[in-house]
Amino acid sequence: MRKIISSANAPAALGPYSQGIETQGTMLFLAGQIPLTPAGEVVAGGITEQTTQVLENIKAVLAEAGYELGHIAKATVFLKDMNNFAAMNEVYGKYLGEIKPARSTVEVARLPKDVQVEIEVVAVK
Repeated sequence: MRKIISSANAPAALGPYSQGIETQGTMLFLAGQIPLTPAGEVVAGGITEQTTQVLENIKAVLAEAGYELGHIAKATVFLKDMNNFAAMNEVYGKYLGEIKPARSTVEVARLPKDVQVEIEVVAVK
């Protein structure tokens, strides 16, 4: 069984996909979140502000399905510039430092709306 998860407290999907899909009531797969406000505007600032917005979006979609940051088992971080790794990691650590999910971080050529960071997660209850 699959259930579509959508939160008004995170930006709407920009294409034909869902913010999240829950399976069997125990696993939640989130689409990559970029630093858009719930109104759909790119957040002002650099990598610190953008990473913060991405993680707030993730929290909102998780909460909509009854999950918390502590349920995240795997995260994938996409960075426009790997030179921003330390600054991204500092913000990420404030949100997920004690949780320590498995994580991959890769540099990519381009992200939607030319943002600096995108993060996708898998959460398990």
